Amino acid sequence: MHARTMMLVVLVVVALAVTLTVPAAADDVGQFKVVKGTVYIERAKQRVPVAVGTVVQEGDVVITGADGSAGITFKDDSLLSIGPDSVLAIDRFAFDSTTHAGAFDTSLRQGSLAAVSGKIAKQSADAMRVRTPATILGVRGTEFLVRASGVTP
Repeated sequence: MHARTMMLVVLVVVALAVTLTVPAAADDVGQFKVVKGTVYIERAKQRVPVAVGTVVQEGDVVITGADGSAGITFKDDSLLSIGPDSVLAIDRFAFDSTTHAGAFDTSLRQGSLAAVSGKIAKQSADAMRVRTPATILGVRGTEFLVRASGVTP
């Protein structure tokens, strides 16, 4: 092999090795549209401050301080408003934009949450659930409010 061809082969192999070893980024499932006061996301064991426009991913935990609140719009047009002193985990979000089928599971560990369900809940009555320390809510309507008392993170 010529040196030039050998160098090209080495570059391709290195590029493939790097591509295969880098973990795939999680899909964005929503975006913060309103942020007031202290709001964080815990993602990959890191706590990062939130601003309007910050994306939300499956597995994120949203934390608001005593002065904090946030509004998130999800890909299925669901709207979640998180009140002060709240901890909300986005456990699962799967949405097919063509059929509107999917599943949306969250866990409100403490605090308050107001929601307007989107296309997922309209497609299937059992597709959206909110867990609290005391119960699991199956969202069958279009709007609801829930409050949970829990321990501070």
